[in-house]
Amino acid sequence: MTSEASVSTSPAISSTPVKRDYYFLRSFVAGGVAGCCAKTTIAPLDRIKILLQAQNPHYKHLGVWSTFKAVPKKEGFLGLYKGNGAMMVRIFPYGAIQFMSFDKYKKLLSKKIGISGHIHRLVAGSMAGMTAVICTYPLDVIRARLAFQVTGEHRYTGIANAFHTIYLKEGGILGFYRGLTPTLIGMAPYAGFSFYTFGTLKSLGLKHFPELLARPSSNNPDVLILKTHANLLCGGVAGAIAQSISYPLDVARRRMQLGAVLPDSEKCVSLSKTLTYVYNEYGVKKGLYRGLSLNYIRCIPSQAVAFTTYEFMKQTLHLN
Repeated sequence: MTSEASVSTSPAISSTPVKRDYYFLRSFVAGGVAGCCAKTTIAPLDRIKILLQAQNPHYKHLGVWSTFKAVPKKEGFLGLYKGNGAMMVRIFPYGAIQFMSFDKYKKLLSKKIGISGHIHRLVAGSMAGMTAVICTYPLDVIRARLAFQVTGEHRYTGIANAFHTIYLKEGGILGFYRGLTPTLIGMAPYAGFSFYTFGTLKSLGLKHFPELLARPSSNNPDVLILKTHANLLCGGVAGAIAQSISYPLDVARRRMQLGAVLPDSEKCVSLSKTLTYVYNEYGVKKGLYRGLSLNYIRCIPSQAVAFTTYEFMKQTLHLN
Protein backbone atom coordinates (compact mmCIF):
# COMPACT_ATOMS: atom_id res chain seq x y z
CA MET A 1 0.00 0.00 0.00
CA THR A 2 1.04 3.57 -0.28
CA SER A 3 2.84 5.89 2.09
CA GLU A 4 0.96 9.13 2.64
CA ALA A 5 3.92 10.65 4.36
CA SER A 6 3.92 14.05 2.76
CA VAL A 7 0.36 15.11 2.16
CA SER A 8 0.10 18.26 4.23
CA THR A 9 -0.86 20.19 1.12
CA SER A 10 -1.57 19.16 -2.45
CA PRO A 11 1.17 19.88 -4.97
CA ALA A 12 0.64 23.01 -7.01
CA ILE A 13 -1.01 22.01 -10.28
CA SER A 14 -0.33 24.07 -13.32
CA SER A 15 -3.24 25.23 -15.43
CA THR A 16 -1.60 23.76 -18.53
CA PRO A 17 -2.74 20.26 -19.57
CA VAL A 18 0.82 19.18 -20.35
CA LYS A 19 1.98 19.45 -16.76
CA ARG A 20 -1.09 17.63 -15.47
CA ASP A 21 -0.33 14.79 -17.88
CA TYR A 22 3.26 14.67 -16.73
CA TYR A 23 2.15 14.46 -13.10
CA PHE A 24 -0.19 11.61 -13.98
CA LEU A 25 2.58 9.73 -15.77
CA ARG A 26 5.05 10.30 -12.93
CA SER A 27 2.53 8.96 -10.45
CA PHE A 28 1.88 5.95 -12.67
CA VAL A 29 5.58 5.16 -12.98
CA ALA A 30 6.22 5.59 -9.25
CA GLY A 31 3.49 3.14 -8.27
CA GLY A 32 4.40 0.65 -10.98
CA VAL A 33 8.10 0.56 -10.14
CA ALA A 34 7.36 0.20 -6.42
CA GLY A 35 5.05 -2.74 -7.09
CA CYS A 36 7.54 -4.51 -9.38
CA CYS A 37 10.43 -4.16 -6.93
CA ALA A 38 8.34 -5.43 -4.04
CA LYS A 39 6.94 -8.44 -5.91
CA THR A 40 10.30 -9.49 -7.39
CA THR A 41 11.78 -9.50 -3.90
CA ILE A 42 9.21 -12.02 -2.66
CA ALA A 43 8.55 -13.95 -5.90
CA PRO A 44 9.91 -17.26 -4.50
CA LEU A 45 7.64 -16.97 -1.47
CA ASP A 46 4.65 -16.21 -3.70
CA ARG A 47 5.28 -19.38 -5.72
CA ILE A 48 5.46 -21.48 -2.54
CA LYS A 49 2.22 -19.88 -1.32
CA ILE A 50 0.36 -20.81 -4.51
CA LEU A 51 1.64 -24.39 -4.41
CA LEU A 52 0.53 -24.82 -0.79
CA GLN A 53 -2.79 -23.00 -1.07
CA ALA A 54 -3.93 -25.10 -4.02
CA GLN A 55 -2.63 -28.38 -2.55
CA ASN A 56 -0.26 -29.17 -5.46
CA PRO A 57 0.09 -32.99 -5.45
CA HIS A 58 3.90 -32.80 -5.57
CA TYR A 59 4.18 -30.59 -2.49
CA LYS A 60 0.90 -30.82 -0.53
CA HIS A 61 2.48 -33.15 2.07
CA LEU A 62 5.23 -30.61 2.82
CA GLY A 63 5.38 -27.50 4.96
CA VAL A 64 6.59 -24.05 3.95
CA TRP A 65 10.31 -24.55 4.45
CA SER A 66 10.29 -28.11 3.14
CA THR A 67 8.60 -26.90 -0.05
CA PHE A 68 11.06 -24.03 -0.33
CA LYS A 69 13.90 -26.57 -0.34
CA ALA A 70 12.08 -29.11 -2.53
CA VAL A 71 11.23 -26.78 -5.44
CA PRO A 72 14.88 -26.01 -6.44
CA LYS A 73 15.75 -29.70 -6.20
CA LYS A 74 12.88 -30.73 -8.48
CA GLU A 75 12.72 -27.72 -10.82
CA GLY A 76 16.01 -25.86 -10.43
CA PHE A 77 16.60 -22.47 -8.79
CA LEU A 78 14.54 -20.62 -11.42
CA GLY A 79 11.59 -22.79 -10.43
CA LEU A 80 11.17 -20.44 -7.48
CA TYR A 81 10.49 -17.63 -9.98
CA LYS A 82 8.08 -19.53 -12.21
CA GLY A 83 5.23 -17.23 -13.19
CA ASN A 84 7.12 -14.08 -12.20
CA GLY A 85 7.23 -12.78 -15.78
CA ALA A 86 3.43 -12.74 -15.89
CA MET A 87 3.45 -11.15 -12.45
CA MET A 88 5.63 -8.27 -13.63
CA VAL A 89 3.35 -7.65 -16.60
CA ARG A 90 0.44 -7.48 -14.16
CA ILE A 91 1.98 -5.78 -11.15
CA PHE A 92 3.26 -2.65 -12.89
CA PRO A 93 -0.20 -1.43 -13.90
CA TYR A 94 -1.67 -2.91 -10.71
CA GLY A 95 0.65 -0.97 -8.43
CA ALA A 96 0.29 2.18 -10.49
CA ILE A 97 -3.51 2.04 -10.53
CA GLN A 98 -3.75 1.23 -6.84
CA PHE A 99 -1.47 4.03 -5.66
CA MET A 100 -3.05 6.62 -7.93
CA SER A 101 -6.67 5.63 -7.37
CA PHE A 102 -6.18 5.65 -3.59
CA ASP A 103 -5.23 9.32 -3.70
CA LYS A 104 -8.11 10.08 -6.06
CA TYR A 105 -10.68 8.22 -3.97
CA LYS A 106 -9.41 9.77 -0.76
CA LYS A 107 -9.80 13.28 -2.18
CA LEU A 108 -13.23 12.41 -3.58
CA LEU A 109 -14.48 11.04 -0.27
CA SER A 110 -13.11 14.00 1.66
CA LYS A 111 -14.10 16.89 -0.61
CA LYS A 112 -17.16 15.68 -2.50
CA ILE A 113 -18.86 13.33 -0.06
CA GLY A 114 -17.60 14.70 3.24
CA ILE A 115 -16.08 11.48 4.61
CA SER A 116 -12.83 12.29 6.42
CA GLY A 117 -10.67 11.12 9.29
CA HIS A 118 -9.53 7.52 9.52
CA ILE A 119 -12.62 6.07 7.83
CA HIS A 120 -11.81 7.63 4.47
CA ARG A 121 -8.51 5.72 4.39
CA LEU A 122 -10.36 2.47 4.92
CA VAL A 123 -12.98 3.14 2.24
CA ALA A 124 -10.55 4.67 -0.27
CA GLY A 125 -8.11 1.80 0.21
CA SER A 126 -10.82 -0.78 -0.41
CA MET A 127 -12.00 1.02 -3.55
CA ALA A 128 -8.44 1.42 -4.84
CA GLY A 129 -7.65 -2.25 -4.32
CA MET A 130 -10.79 -3.38 -6.12
CA THR A 131 -10.17 -0.96 -8.99
CA ALA A 132 -6.65 -2.32 -9.51
CA VAL A 133 -7.88 -5.92 -9.34
CA ILE A 134 -10.59 -5.44 -11.97
CA CYS A 135 -8.14 -3.79 -14.36
CA THR A 136 -5.44 -6.47 -14.08
CA TYR A 137 -7.26 -9.67 -13.07
CA PRO A 138 -6.71 -11.70 -16.28
CA LEU A 139 -2.95 -11.34 -15.81
CA ASP A 140 -3.25 -12.58 -12.23
CA VAL A 141 -5.07 -15.69 -13.48
CA ILE A 142 -2.29 -16.36 -16.00
CA ARG A 143 0.38 -15.87 -13.37
CA ALA A 144 -1.34 -18.30 -10.98
CA ARG A 145 -1.68 -20.96 -13.70
CA LEU A 146 2.01 -20.69 -14.66
CA ALA A 147 3.20 -20.71 -11.05
CA PHE A 148 1.16 -23.85 -10.27
CA GLN A 149 2.86 -25.86 -13.01
CA VAL A 150 5.62 -28.31 -12.11
CA THR A 151 8.55 -29.06 -14.41
CA GLY A 152 7.71 -32.02 -16.65
CA GLU A 153 3.95 -31.51 -16.36
CA HIS A 154 3.41 -28.25 -18.25
CA ARG A 155 -0.08 -27.48 -19.49
CA TYR A 156 1.03 -24.05 -20.78
CA THR A 157 4.27 -23.12 -22.54
CA GLY A 158 4.18 -19.43 -21.64
CA ILE A 159 2.04 -16.33 -21.14
CA ALA A 160 0.71 -16.17 -24.72
CA ASN A 161 -0.09 -19.89 -24.80
CA ALA A 162 -1.89 -19.66 -21.47
CA PHE A 163 -4.04 -16.80 -22.75
CA HIS A 164 -4.85 -18.74 -25.93
CA THR A 165 -5.63 -22.00 -24.14
CA ILE A 166 -7.85 -20.47 -21.46
CA TYR A 167 -9.75 -18.44 -24.04
CA LEU A 168 -10.45 -21.49 -26.21
CA LYS A 169 -11.18 -24.08 -23.51
CA GLU A 170 -12.68 -22.18 -20.58
CA GLY A 171 -15.42 -20.01 -21.99
CA GLY A 172 -13.64 -17.17 -23.73
CA ILE A 173 -13.27 -13.89 -21.83
CA LEU A 174 -15.17 -15.22 -18.81
CA GLY A 175 -12.42 -17.80 -18.31
CA PHE A 176 -10.04 -15.00 -17.35
CA TYR A 177 -12.35 -13.76 -14.61
CA ARG A 178 -12.86 -17.04 -12.79
CA GLY A 179 -12.57 -16.30 -9.06
CA LEU A 180 -13.08 -12.55 -9.46
CA THR A 181 -15.85 -12.39 -6.85
CA PRO A 182 -13.80 -13.81 -3.95
CA THR A 183 -10.87 -11.71 -5.11
CA LEU A 184 -12.88 -8.50 -4.87
CA ILE A 185 -14.46 -9.54 -1.58
CA GLY A 186 -11.02 -10.41 -0.22
CA MET A 187 -9.35 -7.32 -1.63
CA ALA A 188 -11.81 -4.92 -0.01
CA PRO A 189 -10.75 -5.71 3.60
CA TYR A 190 -7.14 -6.42 2.64
CA ALA A 191 -6.46 -3.15 0.82
CA GLY A 192 -8.74 -1.18 3.12
CA PHE A 193 -7.10 -2.33 6.34
CA SER A 194 -3.62 -2.04 4.83
CA PHE A 195 -4.14 1.62 3.91
CA TYR A 196 -6.02 2.29 7.12
CA THR A 197 -3.43 0.70 9.42
CA PHE A 198 -0.44 2.21 7.65
CA GLY A 199 -2.01 5.66 7.48
CA THR A 200 -3.01 5.57 11.13
CA LEU A 201 0.40 4.38 12.32
CA LYS A 202 2.09 6.96 10.11
CA SER A 203 -0.03 9.79 11.48
CA LEU A 204 0.68 8.72 15.05
CA GLY A 205 4.40 8.43 14.36
CA LEU A 206 4.69 11.82 12.72
CA LYS A 207 2.61 13.44 15.45
CA HIS A 208 4.16 11.89 18.56
CA PHE A 209 7.68 10.81 17.50
CA PRO A 210 8.84 13.15 14.71
CA GLU A 211 12.43 13.28 15.94
CA LEU A 212 12.73 9.50 15.90
CA LEU A 213 10.64 8.49 12.89
CA ALA A 214 10.56 11.47 10.51
CA ARG A 215 12.80 13.55 8.29
CA PRO A 216 12.18 16.58 6.05
CA SER A 217 11.17 15.94 2.47
CA SER A 218 13.91 16.67 -0.05
CA ASN A 219 11.32 18.40 -2.23
CA ASN A 220 9.77 20.47 0.56
CA PRO A 221 11.75 20.84 3.80
CA ASP A 222 8.61 22.07 5.58
CA VAL A 223 6.94 18.67 5.13
CA LEU A 224 7.94 15.66 7.22
CA ILE A 225 8.05 12.16 5.73
CA LEU A 226 8.70 8.81 7.37
CA LYS A 227 12.20 7.42 7.54
CA THR A 228 12.91 4.08 5.90
CA HIS A 229 12.81 2.04 9.10
CA ALA A 230 9.47 3.63 10.03
CA ASN A 231 8.01 2.72 6.65
CA LEU A 232 9.23 -0.84 7.17
CA LEU A 233 7.65 -1.10 10.61
CA CYS A 234 4.32 0.50 9.71
CA GLY A 235 4.04 -1.41 6.45
CA GLY A 236 4.86 -4.76 8.05
CA VAL A 237 2.24 -4.34 10.75
CA ALA A 238 -0.34 -3.18 8.20
CA GLY A 239 0.33 -6.16 5.95
CA ALA A 240 0.13 -8.67 8.80
CA ILE A 241 -3.22 -7.35 10.03
CA ALA A 242 -4.72 -7.19 6.56
CA GLN A 243 -3.56 -10.72 5.67
CA SER A 244 -5.01 -12.20 8.85
CA ILE A 245 -8.43 -10.77 8.06
CA SER A 246 -8.63 -11.65 4.36
CA TYR A 247 -6.56 -14.84 3.98
CA PRO A 248 -9.37 -17.45 3.69
CA LEU A 249 -10.79 -15.47 0.78
CA ASP A 250 -7.35 -15.50 -0.84
CA VAL A 251 -7.26 -19.28 -0.57
CA ALA A 252 -10.67 -19.53 -2.24
CA ARG A 253 -9.60 -17.11 -4.94
CA ARG A 254 -6.53 -19.15 -5.88
CA ARG A 255 -8.44 -22.41 -6.07
CA MET A 256 -11.10 -20.85 -8.29
CA GLN A 257 -8.45 -19.22 -10.51
CA LEU A 258 -6.67 -22.52 -11.06
CA GLY A 259 -9.93 -24.03 -12.25
CA ALA A 260 -9.48 -27.05 -14.51
CA VAL A 261 -5.87 -27.48 -13.37
CA LEU A 262 -7.13 -28.93 -10.07
CA PRO A 263 -8.58 -32.47 -9.89
CA ASP A 264 -11.36 -31.22 -7.57
CA SER A 265 -12.22 -28.12 -9.62
CA GLU A 266 -15.91 -29.08 -9.88
CA LYS A 267 -16.20 -28.48 -6.15
CA CYS A 268 -14.76 -24.96 -6.39
CA VAL A 269 -17.21 -23.23 -8.72
CA SER A 270 -18.37 -20.47 -6.34
CA LEU A 271 -17.03 -18.62 -3.32
CA SER A 272 -19.33 -20.25 -0.78
CA LYS A 273 -18.85 -23.76 -2.21
CA THR A 274 -15.08 -23.35 -2.32
CA LEU A 275 -14.85 -22.12 1.28
CA THR A 276 -17.16 -24.92 2.44
CA TYR A 277 -15.24 -27.58 0.54
CA VAL A 278 -11.83 -26.44 1.78
CA TYR A 279 -13.09 -26.25 5.37
CA ASN A 280 -14.75 -29.69 5.27
CA GLU A 281 -11.86 -31.35 3.44
CA TYR A 282 -8.84 -29.73 5.13
CA GLY A 283 -10.11 -27.77 8.14
CA VAL A 284 -9.10 -24.29 9.28
CA LYS A 285 -5.36 -24.57 9.91
CA LYS A 286 -4.52 -26.89 7.00
CA GLY A 287 -7.13 -25.51 4.63
CA LEU A 288 -8.46 -21.97 5.05
CA TYR A 289 -5.22 -20.72 6.62
CA ARG A 290 -2.73 -23.04 4.94
CA GLY A 291 0.36 -21.04 4.01
CA LEU A 292 -0.49 -18.09 6.29
CA SER A 293 2.86 -18.33 8.07
CA LEU A 294 4.50 -17.81 4.70
CA ASN A 295 2.37 -14.71 4.14
CA TYR A 296 3.52 -13.26 7.44
CA ILE A 297 7.11 -13.82 6.32
CA ARG A 298 6.29 -12.26 2.93
CA CYS A 299 4.56 -9.12 4.10
CA ILE A 300 7.47 -7.50 5.95
CA PRO A 301 10.05 -7.50 3.11
CA SER A 302 7.31 -6.84 0.54
CA GLN A 303 5.95 -3.80 2.32
CA ALA A 304 9.44 -2.59 3.18
CA VAL A 305 10.52 -2.61 -0.47
CA ALA A 306 7.21 -1.15 -1.68
CA PHE A 307 7.24 1.76 0.74
CA THR A 308 10.93 2.48 0.38
CA THR A 309 10.80 2.37 -3.41
CA TYR A 310 7.64 4.44 -3.62
CA GLU A 311 9.05 7.09 -1.29
CA PHE A 312 12.25 7.16 -3.33
CA MET A 313 10.31 7.49 -6.58
CA LYS A 314 8.16 10.27 -5.15
CA GLN A 315 11.25 12.20 -4.19
CA THR A 316 12.98 11.51 -7.50
CA LEU A 317 9.95 12.40 -9.63
CA HIS A 318 8.94 15.38 -7.45
CA LEU A 319 5.54 14.04 -6.49
CA ASN A 320 5.49 15.44 -2.96
